Amino acid sequence: MVSGTSTTEEVVQVEARRLWNATTKDSHNFLPKVLPEVFTSVTLLQGDGGVGTVKQLNFTPGKKDFSFIKERVDELDQENFVYKYTAIEGGPLGKQLSSACFEVKLVPRKEGGCVARWTCNYETLPGVQPDEGKLKEIKEDSFGMLKKVEQYLQSNPNLYC
Repeated sequence: MVSGTSTTEEVVQVEARRLWNATTKDSHNFLPKVLPEVFTSVTLLQGDGGVGTVKQLNFTPGKKDFSFIKERVDELDQENFVYKYTAIEGGPLGKQLSSACFEVKLVPRKEGGCVARWTCNYETLPGVQPDEGKLKEIKEDSFGMLKKVEQYLQSNPNLYC
């Protein structure tokens, strides 16, 4: 079993509040609409979106590694744009990882836009070593999705204000 951390940080040319409203507060509607090639649906299984909420993200068949992941919301700090959650079922759990916890933080920039930071703390299953190539692929995919979200919000400046 190996513990590790992976962090991705990107500058986004969208105000932190708008990005937060779209991707955190309204993710169940926003993600399948803007990224239909990735998500077929996001369903709230328990709760109202706040701390303790359990949601299931369902992926398209093109996502060949897994078909869904269930996440539990652990922290939701709307003033500081910090969102923490834990993967509780599906995804890489039980295949490569025994646990995975995430933190998303949006930091407003004086120049406009924000810095989006995504951190994953994980533990691999016994005998499984972290796959650096897979970590790189996940970071690249995350960056691509973030850029599509950024483009959508820039093209629709009155949404999620």
